Amino acid sequence: MSSVEILEVSPRDGLQNEAVLFSTQDKVELIERIIRAGTKRIEVTSFVNPLKVPQMADASEVMAALPRPDGVKYSGLIMNARGLERAILAKVHEVNIVVVASDTFCAKNQGMTSQESIKAAQGLVSMAREAGLSTTVTIGATFGCPFEGEIPLDRIKDIVARVIDTGPDELALADTIGVAIPRDITQRVSFARDYAPKTMALRLHLHDTRHTAVANSLAAIEAGVTVLDASIGGTGGCPFAPKATGNVATEDLLYLFNRMGIETGINFDLTVETTAWLEGKLGKQLPGALLRAGAFPPSHIAQANS
Repeated sequence: MSSVEILEVSPRDGLQNEAVLFSTQDKVELIERIIRAGTKRIEVTSFVNPLKVPQMADASEVMAALPRPDGVKYSGLIMNARGLERAILAKVHEVNIVVVASDTFCAKNQGMTSQESIKAAQGLVSMAREAGLSTTVTIGATFGCPFEGEIPLDRIKDIVARVIDTGPDELALADTIGVAIPRDITQRVSFARDYAPKTMALRLHLHDTRHTAVANSLAAIEAGVTVLDASIGGTGGCPFAPKATGNVATEDLLYLFNRMGIETGINFDLTVETTAWLEGKLGKQLPGALLRAGAFPPSHIAQANS
């Protein structure tokens, strides 16, 4: 593979678990910085109950304030028909619909069973398509559940097949609590790739709780995944998943792919600058490595050798 698409999720997943409540203005600045770096797909917010996720309470205000440059697509996460209605009114380009692989986690996240969430997703995919929106269905906890532990592979296969049958444009597999290893990625992606239509894109959403997300990202693209979620600075987490930490850091992936000659279209230096800015806004050190380590070789050596 000579290129991979990185979908930036820091404005949504990156901020939803933070104690610091970002202002609408700061969220818009974060997204504008992401756009200047060259990112073309951004999950900008979620249209969910503001009482449960207060960090996303200003979803409509954020959408109204965003620039609309050509070629940039904004995604919003939704859980139900009300969320979809809000997303349509806010003029997102695509919606991300969530199904969770375990019943216990699904009940805490959405108040229903996994099978009920798949049925709901089918209706949401249809409604979104009628409204002219692209759709992704993300299967949360595909690689493990914080409450039930290991999820039997047969159950994962059944859920993947049922979700694919709902007909989204894109299927995403999420390592919500960061437990996967490359073998798990290869195994589940292989099944999804065999079952899904050739026109359906495959995407991975990886958390770096146990520092396996960079290795898992490489395993994913080698297995045929074309889109990877990432979050500037490694921000992120799930309010309903105990001990889950942030997503794989965007700048860490950019370093890996730049060294491997894999194109992303995203500027590394601008992304690292945004990491520093985001650290300042959050008032803490973020887990991504590249802000402190820097690229290699250092720029002054690279220039001397050019």
